[in-house]
Amino acid sequence: MTKRIPRPTPPFVGDAQRLIADSTPHRLEAPSPPTDAPNIVVVMLDDVGFGSFDTFGGPVSSSAFQRVSDRGLRFNQFHTTALCSPTRAALLTGRQHHAVHMGGITEIANSFPGYDSAIPPEAATVAQVLRMNGYATGCFGKWHLTPSWEQSPAGPFDRWPTGMGFDRFYGIIGAESSQWEPPVYDQTTPIAPHAGRDGYHLSEDLADQAITWMQRHVASTPHRPFFCYFATPAAHAPHHVPKEWIDRFAGEFDDGWDALRERIYQSQLELGVIPHGTALTERPEQVPAWDDYPQRYRPVATRLMECFAGFLAHTDAQVARVLEAIDDLGLGDDTLVIYLSGDNGASAEGTIHGAWSAPSFQNGIPEDPEWLLDHIDDFGTDRCENHFNVGWAWALDAPFQWMKQVASHFGGTRNALAISWPDRIKPGGLRSQFHHVVDVVPTIYDAAGITTPTHVNGIEQMEMHGVSMLYAFDAAGAQTRSPRTTQYFEILGNRALYHDGWIASCFHGRPPWVRLLGLEFDGPQEKWELYNIEQDFSQAVDLADEYPEILADLQQRFHEAALEFGVYPLRDPASPRHGDFAVPHSLGERMSMTYTGAHVRMPESSVINLKNCSWRIAAEVSLQRQGEGVVACQGGNMAGWSLYFDEGRPAFIYNWFGHEFTTAISSELLGMGRHTLEALFDYDGGFGAGGELVLCIDGRAVARSRIERTVPIVYSMSGETFDVGTDTGSPVGQYGPVVDCTADIIGVTLERLTNPGAAEKAAMAVGLFRASLSTQ
Repeated sequence: MTKRIPRPTPPFVGDAQRLIADSTPHRLEAPSPPTDAPNIVVVMLDDVGFGSFDTFGGPVSSSAFQRVSDRGLRFNQFHTTALCSPTRAALLTGRQHHAVHMGGITEIANSFPGYDSAIPPEAATVAQVLRMNGYATGCFGKWHLTPSWEQSPAGPFDRWPTGMGFDRFYGIIGAESSQWEPPVYDQTTPIAPHAGRDGYHLSEDLADQAITWMQRHVASTPHRPFFCYFATPAAHAPHHVPKEWIDRFAGEFDDGWDALRERIYQSQLELGVIPHGTALTERPEQVPAWDDYPQRYRPVATRLMECFAGFLAHTDAQVARVLEAIDDLGLGDDTLVIYLSGDNGASAEGTIHGAWSAPSFQNGIPEDPEWLLDHIDDFGTDRCENHFNVGWAWALDAPFQWMKQVASHFGGTRNALAISWPDRIKPGGLRSQFHHVVDVVPTIYDAAGITTPTHVNGIEQMEMHGVSMLYAFDAAGAQTRSPRTTQYFEILGNRALYHDGWIASCFHGRPPWVRLLGLEFDGPQEKWELYNIEQDFSQAVDLADEYPEILADLQQRFHEAALEFGVYPLRDPASPRHGDFAVPHSLGERMSMTYTGAHVRMPESSVINLKNCSWRIAAEVSLQRQGEGVVACQGGNMAGWSLYFDEGRPAFIYNWFGHEFTTAISSELLGMGRHTLEALFDYDGGFGAGGELVLCIDGRAVARSRIERTVPIVYSMSGETFDVGTDTGSPVGQYGPVVDCTADIIGVTLERLTNPGAAEKAAMAVGLFRASLSTQ
């Protein structure tokens, strides 16, 4: 049967004559949802390992997750893709992540179909389908599904939440966010909800917004069910949370990650969330033992873990508020709640020693642990973007091997899941069927009584790859075999294939905290392993040598799945993304652009890229009073640059990961009238190298500094932006009381100097300045 949505306008069955007295009306009915369709809430947290919540043996108590579990079911063999955007794409479409073009996060897209990050209209989201079937739809939190070239203020907005089925969106578009100074969008409009609000926290704001939306909906259209997708950026780094939440865990992790992992494992056995006889897998050689970790840095490590634990507990408390609000509306029994504790395993991206500045490791530059020791009091605050050590991620993924990014092993893909629906599910059960995040959408359709559409907006839809889990909601479902018999996994070269109780796994060889390493596929560092997970829950016993024929069969099945779903060509972080491999850029091939005061909250991906090159920043300004505030800036307190006024004097600052600040400040006040301010940088060449900086006024060099090293890849993944006339988010530098510029800004030009003549101009300015110094 062909099922097309939206449905065509039905013919009028009354009788319309010239005069109303001679006409026969027919009552107009609003589109109605299926009979007895429940409200649906999907909660998904970020970067939370299988063994994090106490419900699954972890150290963090979980009022909301435990509540859902107590009212319904726990699932201990539920899987994600091992990475943010791919899991979200699969969750919302019910299709495999490569098939919907999301083989990685949007920031590392390439031009091959499985990786270009542009979800096709042939894979309508669950929000689109539910809305066309009478549901109200709201998205609150992290999106991370919009291609980089579609994130600018010009759109297009087709792949923003409001373009993919959500009536209401409030949250962030990108990968991560400061909880204190977040880059929030209300629908498609950038806002600053933190401004002027002491004690603001994003997770609390998201809960407030979701609750308000549900309350308004129920009072306005009580006959329509709602779909609330509550996907917080927490507990993704930065681990920002009020100090009182951190202090709740003071001293709890002083015995280290090895001991924590053992405690989690023993608790999991006692709770029965892992089978009796499950082995605790060994620590990878790349993860240091706690006993071998330097005593000097252990206070840093334990405080970082306390921050994460407090952050996760605080996040779950906000989810609890949302669920309590549903009960207060009298809708708790008729609401299907799907609470997925993470979009992948715990994150080991914070490096061996942890991180104070997240952009440092995101650019492949680990921090000196001495710096972290000196700045330990910053953890959790807006003064840093902290992330915990590798060892804690490994501990929280107990009893499995590895962690986030490693799609070959369950430490990357196995996440705790709880589902409740009091009108349908009897409470307190455990389900151990193998399932995957693609199975959520078919489950929702099944619960709502909706047939998967064959056409949406006139476009024929691709096959649904997920299977319904609704069978497991009944008591008999505990013993029913899963209809999911096969599932492939692949992220950044780490790959696996599950089939009928066996899984073949290949770790590509790059630890998740080593950012820029490229390795040979099928090289000596790769080894295919084989596990019988019906007898070996944690992938502890490699049977590849014992059953080579089963391994060969699963390898062939992976190859077939890769061909079917668009996994090829395999890639890792060092694979090319330039030239013909590149995805579009919103600016095309332009090397310069002029901006005005209209340009605020411009995403980093949408402006001229000034990294790894010589460059020129030129501002035309007019002063009617003393210059103060920011003329233009990019980035935030962890990395970036800013052209600004320092008590009337033009100045430029370059911020290298919050560790090194290079300034060039004019010695003279800028007079009234129109002027040209220029910052010229002559690059040494290479990757993240330094160069000479010159500040000019009206073509005259007035100050010079040496920038020893520069940010090579990204100033911020937490949403810090390019601004003209102000500095939104966290400040690049310490400007004093005035941030908004008092000058009239006619235009600010960013120019990437790639040709010899342009670079020579920058070098000449440096040379002229040096010559002027020699004559003084």
